[in-house]
Amino acid sequence: MKKKLIVVVPMPGIFLLDVAAPCDVFAAADKILDGNGGYEILLASPVNTKKIPTKSSVELHCPVTVTGITQPIDTLIIAGFSMPLLEKGGRFFQWLKDIYPKVNRICSICVGAYALAEAGILDGKQATTHWEYSRQFQQRYPSVKVDTDPFFTRDANVYTSGGVSSGIDLALALVEEDHGREVALQIARRLILQLKRPGYQAQFSRLLEIQRMENSIGGKLYTWMIRHLEEDLHIEHLARHSNMSVRNFTRVFLKETGVTPAKFVEKVRVEVARRYLEDSDLSIDQIAEKCGLGGLISMRRTFIRHMNVSPSDYRRSFRTSLQTIED
Repeated sequence: MKKKLIVVVPMPGIFLLDVAAPCDVFAAADKILDGNGGYEILLASPVNTKKIPTKSSVELHCPVTVTGITQPIDTLIIAGFSMPLLEKGGRFFQWLKDIYPKVNRICSICVGAYALAEAGILDGKQATTHWEYSRQFQQRYPSVKVDTDPFFTRDANVYTSGGVSSGIDLALALVEEDHGREVALQIARRLILQLKRPGYQAQFSRLLEIQRMENSIGGKLYTWMIRHLEEDLHIEHLARHSNMSVRNFTRVFLKETGVTPAKFVEKVRVEVARRYLEDSDLSIDQIAEKCGLGGLISMRRTFIRHMNVSPSDYRRSFRTSLQTIED
């Protein structure tokens, strides 16, 4: 059975993991399949030079530039993105537009979604990107349906993934699509990975970007709120502290922050609970009480609603390395 050609396009200045992670997954799959329809991996430069610098100072050597590819491409993966290309990458974006109808699948890793969007490939499609760039991305490409919850998304034959390590999740999913769950599971075991990670990108982001709303009513309340989470923070209490009527407070709060006061309070409570789970030895019951999340069952229900993972599973994943070693 003929091997599928996986073309990975590394952008200048990316994280090495943007490229190494999916390449290692496909290389492991090829070894496991042992000639029974595996993968051939080709690095192709998006620019004239075949040497691509990375953030870790490791230089990648690409055998070809994208315009020099002569073989049929099964899967094209854009690994990361170089923001200067938004102004100077016209030829590359045109190449993407032209090659898209000829490939079986086209994918992006992390902010590689910018390249697909700039080429018009994501117009009207569901897509994800790194949570930190989601607002900027949505503003630049309003026709794209941005969802930064999942680690990766699929819309027809277009795949986009979130942060850098999400390239692993995406590559495993592509292998499973091609060769079934057992092969993907073998790769996950060999590389000591989870075949499907629990939760979504919210685990790694800040639920509240206070620095963007510091002059809003929510930003002004935030410091006071985190010192009073154990108290009753109903809207009447918040409005009184802000010297406003409940009606006016509700209207202004929603307009300035985009969320209701009740939802904001809940997000603050979950965010502070995350910090305790990461950095303290407090029990989950104690954390629930300190953060005003009720008891264990109530906290678990609220935490899963926001994070799609239980408090105990979150603690196991994000507790500091030192604490893990000492345990």
